Amino acid sequence: MIPVQVVGLGMSPDDLTPRALKVIREAQVLVGGRRLLSYFPDHPARKIPLGKDPEGTLGQLPALAADLRVVVLASGDPNFYGVGPLVLKLLGPEQVVVHPNITAVQAACARLKMAWQDASVVSLHGRSFQPLAESLSRGADRVLVYTDPEHTPEAIALWLLARGQEEARLCVLENLGQATERLTWLSPREARGQEFSPLNLVVILPAPQGPRQGGPLHLGLPEEALARQGGLITKAEVRAVVLAKLALAPGLTLWDLGAGCGSVSLEASLLLPGGRIIAVEQDQDRAAQIRANRAKFGVTNLEVVWGRAPACLADLPVPHRVFIGGGGRDLGVILPAVLGRLERGGERVALTATLLDTLETARGVLASAGWRMEVTLLQVSRSRPLAGGAYMQAQNPVWIVSGWAGES
Repeated sequence: MIPVQVVGLGMSPDDLTPRALKVIREAQVLVGGRRLLSYFPDHPARKIPLGKDPEGTLGQLPALAADLRVVVLASGDPNFYGVGPLVLKLLGPEQVVVHPNITAVQAACARLKMAWQDASVVSLHGRSFQPLAESLSRGADRVLVYTDPEHTPEAIALWLLARGQEEARLCVLENLGQATERLTWLSPREARGQEFSPLNLVVILPAPQGPRQGGPLHLGLPEEALARQGGLITKAEVRAVVLAKLALAPGLTLWDLGAGCGSVSLEASLLLPGGRIIAVEQDQDRAAQIRANRAKFGVTNLEVVWGRAPACLADLPVPHRVFIGGGGRDLGVILPAVLGRLERGGERVALTATLLDTLETARGVLASAGWRMEVTLLQVSRSRPLAGGAYMQAQNPVWIVSGWAGES
């Protein structure tokens, strides 16, 4: 078998070295995307376009390379979010020669005069927004994003706006290395409704985080650190137990229904790197408070929905975990709707109750649905000053009902 050559074109054939050009000139079979093949219209080699099934197309390579010189063309660098690893997987490293080149990230940072050794680079090509969420949750100060037809610059802008990143800056670099190359700086709001070349890379400079009056975000935030309406906040001790009962893990999606000022959502963000939190609140002023608290602590994976459950739940993404902190009289309708959206397989729901009626409603719904459950009664007392000393002031007892599907 003749070793297959995988050649990175960089931004265009102008970036090819003499050695790589010689490899392409001597090819008897050229394999690559239609755009890359179009750079060589007069080449006499047989041309095989990589379509929607690249693995199936590349499966032909062993037979072709038995007696033909095969060259696979790649954009940028073959081994950086490129076709190189797939060719190596199919043929084995001993049957492949890789010719590297510059990447879109390198080219973009050169245009922007920006160092990139400590930049965060993610690809959304054929993926969800999770890699971007993970990068932002780690506090990256600049993120370079490979896009695709679904994750366009406009879609990225809308995603940022939903997470309170109105002050972020975007740079869309189109057609790098081409005669039509263009660089555009804009805000997420300015990117709405705009169309860009399909060949683009997006640079995100997240909104700077100002000074935090309540200090850094941490578990057990004091109530006074959050904007809130009077006493409408889940107390720190209750938050701790609720978060434990939800068994949160990276990458999961959490609904926080009746979110109030968002105290549970904010602390949950620390336990859900790369995950997604949807805080639902029917009161417009309280929804605004959640947004203010989100901005104060720089939380990037929290979305706020102003709406009334269960009507607004139909349009939300399927959750892995649900916390209900404000069901009230509607709990008997909300909880069945929630269970209907949770898939069986380890999903969990938790809710708080201060009234016996609420507790019995929750237990009845979970039992009817065949879910396993546990009820925890939390009674908390806090020290308060009195006559030069201190006494223990009791808080209202709270029931925490947790339910889960499956055996665990």
